[in-house]
Amino acid sequence: MYTRKFRNNTKQSSETPEVMITEKKPLERRTAVRKRNESRAVSKLKVIPLGGLHEVGKNITAFEYEDEILIVDCGVAFPEDDMLGIDLVIPDFSYLTKNSEKVLGVVITHGHEDHIGSLPYFLKELNVPIYGTKLTIGLVETKLKEHNILNSVERNNVNAGDTIKLGRNFKVEFIRSTHSIADSVALAITTPAGVVVHTGDFKIDFTPIQGDMIDLQRFAELGKKGVLLLMCESTNVERTGYTMSERSVGGIIDKIFDDSEGQRIMVATFSSNIDRIQQIVNSAVAHKRKVAVVGRSMTNVVKTAGELGYLNIPKTTLIDVQEARNFSDGELVIITTGSQGETMAALSRIALGEHRQIEVKPTDKIIISASPIPGNEKSIYKVINELIKKGADVIYDGLMDVHVSGHARQEEIKIMHSLVKPKYLMPIHGEYKMLRCHKNLACELGMDKNNVFVMANGDVLELTKNSAKHYVNAVPSGQIFVDGLGVGDVGNIVLRDRRHLSQDGLMIVVVAMDKYSGEILSGPDIISRGFVYVRESEELMDDAKAVVNEALAKCERKNINEWAYIKTLIKDTLRDYLWQKTKRSPMILPIVMDIE
Repeated sequence: MYTRKFRNNTKQSSETPEVMITEKKPLERRTAVRKRNESRAVSKLKVIPLGGLHEVGKNITAFEYEDEILIVDCGVAFPEDDMLGIDLVIPDFSYLTKNSEKVLGVVITHGHEDHIGSLPYFLKELNVPIYGTKLTIGLVETKLKEHNILNSVERNNVNAGDTIKLGRNFKVEFIRSTHSIADSVALAITTPAGVVVHTGDFKIDFTPIQGDMIDLQRFAELGKKGVLLLMCESTNVERTGYTMSERSVGGIIDKIFDDSEGQRIMVATFSSNIDRIQQIVNSAVAHKRKVAVVGRSMTNVVKTAGELGYLNIPKTTLIDVQEARNFSDGELVIITTGSQGETMAALSRIALGEHRQIEVKPTDKIIISASPIPGNEKSIYKVINELIKKGADVIYDGLMDVHVSGHARQEEIKIMHSLVKPKYLMPIHGEYKMLRCHKNLACELGMDKNNVFVMANGDVLELTKNSAKHYVNAVPSGQIFVDGLGVGDVGNIVLRDRRHLSQDGLMIVVVAMDKYSGEILSGPDIISRGFVYVRESEELMDDAKAVVNEALAKCERKNINEWAYIKTLIKDTLRDYLWQKTKRSPMILPIVMDIE
């Protein structure tokens, strides 16, 4: 075991990172020493998932021992259809900020958005060191630049095989893994209570595009020594067999290129799937095509991966999208974002004819090299339909094997269990049905069902060398919504109002009253937005106005001039009338103005 700190310099990607040797251990972050008379024997390791359970994405887990907390991953989730106007969903960090003096740092398993996307928001609240492999840190730095906090955050590069020490209670070993992005690692976290193995996202790929295969030998060595807890991903646990190698996609892409002479090819894929992008580039080079990259996230990742040496695109091959008009269709490949049907992504705008530089042609061949994330199916098929309407030949996962997952299926998960041989298991990274299926799989392999903990965000698993106890809803957890520059200022009540407005529209009732006598001076004037088209519903609007007038007349007769009462009466009276006439319930906003 050793500790070291690298100076980050993305421009020197081909060189060995400079090692900074100091008298103190730079990777060791110490907290206040506890009183010596406190006994370590009664201390327990707390495993606290704050995201990633009962959901896909937003992965973050805290490990707490005595007065120290280690965090693994810090990801985002993308908004669901009913989260109107929301850009991103991030975890609730309140437990960590409340215990900020305990936090040692954040260790990242790999560079996907659901594992690094929340880092800028977290680091603005709690600036602690981050640790990750070269490509992972490079992708994180791009995000930190966008948020103008790059220079204030300590970043530490590590390699697979390294072990770092954090505080008094944590040693973290980075184990080489394989996933759909290079430089992925699993973690072996050594604590006084025992060793926790965190797989991160993984699959067992014997022929990865770059780098070595997953270090199964190291998992076996840890299993022989004894593993207290295995935290194993569950994304593909419902699927039998093995996940195909990423290399298998390359042959399919090559065949499509062979059959597309004279056609312009567009490929939509995840921007972080660098190995997929490399295979597309390889086919383009072999077929003497130029490559243009479209989409902000795709452009950023290609730039970062190229600078760090994880993506090899010949200078003569890569062109700016504006240069594409200088080449014939048969000489072009366009790699774009939008494989999940995201509204603002490049492929969606191309499909709707809203992209400034690219317009779909009937001769285009468009490959969607990704499978739908659960919940995105409708958006993706909408994009596919729009592209087909414009005459394009669209190839997607249901038609050809143009995508393989980066996640382990059942047989690979069985191999991981058999090698690690944990005392306890916590399935992670998945919806409840996936976590439950993982538990059943572990029991089939011989684990005691009482040693498998299907947990939820905010639960706590408390561990000693010989015991484990599950506490439900022990710490605050949940979703924080990011809307533009606002973080957390849109909550469930605001979302409920947005849904109400989107479904039933708005009616505004404006009344002017004498400030002293309470006499109605003008109005009521009724304005409809998103409820009915006024010009075609004049009778309804006139009757609605009459109903409100009658309610106001009652107030005058009873000498009632309290704003709150009048507003409530207008709202209730008009709502009852509109429901009776239309069986719809728009949001009603009464405005009462005082006139002197």
